[in-house]
Amino acid sequence: MQYCSGKKILLTLAVFTCGYNFVCPASAWALQAHGAPEGMYVHQIAHIYFFLALVYLYWDVQRSSFAGKGWEYLLKFCLCMLCWNVVAFLGHAMAGHVDVHIVSGAGGYLRGSVQGADTFRTLLFYLAKFDHLFVVPALFYLYKGMRTLYFSVEDSEKEEAL
Repeated sequence: MQYCSGKKILLTLAVFTCGYNFVCPASAWALQAHGAPEGMYVHQIAHIYFFLALVYLYWDVQRSSFAGKGWEYLLKFCLCMLCWNVVAFLGHAMAGHVDVHIVSGAGGYLRGSVQGADTFRTLLFYLAKFDHLFVVPALFYLYKGMRTLYFSVEDSEKEEAL
């Protein structure tokens, strides 16, 4: 019969203790909310950097000699995410200039309406709430692109093996 060393017992206890803290944390220190205006500035700057990264990705894929359906899906993903980024950026910018409670969701999702004065800012804020019309197709194109590229690599490896 073998006995466990003290190091193994301590390691096992540490793993179980850390595992419990991951599943049932006492506090969420990773979330740090910033008050206005710093949080919004950082968030908007992140949208700008993401926009620039997508422009570069689109440009780099298009100028390269990559051919195939997977790369076309990736380009469509970039275009949809670029549109989403612009809409989200404008929506965040408008949120600082309109009462965010002006959009009423009473009666369900399809019956939402704008309460109050119809100004250009209000309309822009309301339309920015439909950003999912860009992000959902974008994620679908990303999925299709990655899946297509994966299977094209798999098929080429099978051909090389023969």
